[in-house]
Amino acid sequence: MIQIEKLTKSFGDLQVLKGVDLTIEKGEVISIVGSSGAGKTTLLQLIGTLDKPTSGTIRFNGEDLGRLSSKRLAAFRNRHIGFVFQFHQLLPEFTALENVVIPALIAGRKKSEAEVEAMQLLQVMGLEERAHHKPSEMSGGENQRVAVARALINHPDVVLADEPSGSLDSKNKEELHKLFFDLRDRYGQTFVIVTHDETLASYTDRTLHMVDGVIRDCIVKKS
Repeated sequence: MIQIEKLTKSFGDLQVLKGVDLTIEKGEVISIVGSSGAGKTTLLQLIGTLDKPTSGTIRFNGEDLGRLSSKRLAAFRNRHIGFVFQFHQLLPEFTALENVVIPALIAGRKKSEAEVEAMQLLQVMGLEERAHHKPSEMSGGENQRVAVARALINHPDVVLADEPSGSLDSKNKEELHKLFFDLRDRYGQTFVIVTHDETLASYTDRTLHMVDGVIRDCIVKKS
């Protein structure tokens, strides 16, 4: 589904990624681990088209993203990639339902249709009764589940999660981790997760260890 070849990224004289090769298959849950500065978040940002590589290619279903114009790339990102960040990044003035609907409206979908699907996703998250609450009226764990629903509203090829449970307590962290695998089982959803959480990494299908801008090794979960 996603093929990454010889990917590099430099910021001035600092080379953060030094030739990354990676294939991500549909329905996989992959974790990326490593110390701070290893290049984990940079790799995630490049896969998510939030930044451009210095060299190398990223292909989604055979399409070379480096050949897309900025406008087409933005449309591609909205339609094919979902994001979950460490801090939920919900818009504070909007309700949970409205936050989930926003990416669908940007994609040009009808509001009525998007609201029906957003409510269904909130039900899956166990948040139906929180649909009309604003972020300030919900817990950290609830807000993060709203963020996951928002990431799923456009049926993305992949959800990219950067330390998604880093700001949560143990109970909410465990619930969020379980949710990722439930969504994979329910929808065949693909996840790529940057994490320092060794427990979460141990559950994923593959764990990629990054060291100094390269993938040093890959641990495949035993079935």
